[in-house]
Amino acid sequence: MSLPEIQITSRAIDRIVSGHPWIYRSDIRQADTIEPGSVVWLVDRKRRFWGQALYSSQSQIALRLLAREEREFDRAFLAERILEAARYRSRIAEGAQAYRLVSSEGDLLPSLIIDRYGDCFVIQTLSQGMERWKAVVVEILQEHFTPRMIVERNDVAVRSVEGLPEQKGILAGEGECKVRIEENGVQFEFDLLEGQKTGGFLDQRENRAAACEYARGRMLDCFCYQGGFALTLASPCESVLGIDSSKEALEGARRNQELNQISQVDWREANCFDFLKSADHDGLRFDTIVLDPPAFARHKSNQEAALRAYKELNLRALKILNPDGFLITCSCSFHVSEADLLEVIASAALDAHRTVSVVERRTQARDHPILITVPETHYLKCLILRAL
Repeated sequence: MSLPEIQITSRAIDRIVSGHPWIYRSDIRQADTIEPGSVVWLVDRKRRFWGQALYSSQSQIALRLLAREEREFDRAFLAERILEAARYRSRIAEGAQAYRLVSSEGDLLPSLIIDRYGDCFVIQTLSQGMERWKAVVVEILQEHFTPRMIVERNDVAVRSVEGLPEQKGILAGEGECKVRIEENGVQFEFDLLEGQKTGGFLDQRENRAAACEYARGRMLDCFCYQGGFALTLASPCESVLGIDSSKEALEGARRNQELNQISQVDWREANCFDFLKSADHDGLRFDTIVLDPPAFARHKSNQEAALRAYKELNLRALKILNPDGFLITCSCSFHVSEADLLEVIASAALDAHRTVSVVERRTQARDHPILITVPETHYLKCLILRAL
């Protein structure tokens, strides 16, 4: 085999043995002559093989493990991994029209995201190494799935860490980039080029379905974006109020509302923290409240501020939640664990003089796999709580 070799330290070997696919720059001995984005052979001082990985010349995550086996990572190997991921989705996302087909490390394809929206695919190649395989990924998707369109959404800041430009566009096919998808019996329009993430928040699909079992009465959806929770939970509720600070997001929510001819939902452009404070002052009360904010802790240094924000949100929500009401509260901050979130909610409940029980402890949808040895793959926490 002619793959270039990188010698790694004993600490890097310990990470591989422990099941983590990332090796940091401080744990490689020499890589000056390695071409950025190459697939490389990992060896120790005695040139014993430990795996093969994608090499980055820029990121502090210098190596992303692809496989421990000595079989060369090539087009056939990549296709097998993608098809294996697709087979798994056929079992756990059966009937879903929009779902994550490949979830990077969770599917042993580090830094590769592939989301499916009906007959369209959206991909993200988030490292130098996976960027070099982008054209091959497109070919594999065309060969095995015959999509109408393949879009790239590489307009994410993490690519700058790899020295890669932010970019988006149509890689294959043609036509309208706005697609209509049914999720949990509700129609949604996704803009694959301009929408958040790859078009929408697919990781909450199962949580929205679960929340339907508890939603009732007057409902409040904070950070509603384009109405994912609000419209999904509208059927069992008497009325729904969706709050978001983005005018554009609310315009999308109204379009989705019209698609489904749902009448009992209203929208308001407002800062959710300010709205919750004024709602308590004005004596507004709700039977169901959803809190699905953006990530407050994108970096470890933001953790303490994030915990304060989560407490503030949940405290104010508990103050306006009717007795025997349900609070669906979420965090997509990796640096805030479920234990952290439970702790701040317990503190908020005490300050609000409410008794709260945990009804369900949930996470991201199953098409976003969590590897036990890779805690970074567990980012979304969703708690369904009952307040007495």
